[in-house]
Amino acid sequence: MEIILLKKVENLGNLGDKVYVKPGYGRNYLIPTGRAVPATAANVKAFEERRAELEREAAALLTEAEARKTQLADLSITIARRAGDEGRLFGSVGGADIAEALQAAGHAVDKHEVRLPQGPLRITGEYEVMVHLHSDLDVAVRLEIVAEV
Repeated sequence: MEIILLKKVENLGNLGDKVYVKPGYGRNYLIPTGRAVPATAANVKAFEERRAELEREAAALLTEAEARKTQLADLSITIARRAGDEGRLFGSVGGADIAEALQAAGHAVDKHEVRLPQGPLRITGEYEVMVHLHSDLDVAVRLEIVAEV
């Protein structure tokens, strides 16, 4: 299935690219979420008429993400959890917990923006957690997990 991308999609292409994708991916994800439209002659013409507007929207989103990056750049947060004698947590600290701590510190971060490639954190200590603000922009936040007293 050939589609035209209306937004930048990671590992696929940029705004305005015509790409081939599997029909299920295009029909069930990209088109319903507004990231793409089928590459018909009418849609190509409509896209070219809206190209400037879509590029302005994309630039505005990137500018907003850069402003959020400057706020989060030197941020350090601490999360207290129950832990055993050796520092192992009774449970874990996941993306939702980190997003909640960032929101408590006054920063609007959703749990899907927090990236934990090795999975939830299960040991006390200091970590560097990536927050994915935009398809082109990530920021590292320092996280310290301490044992509750």
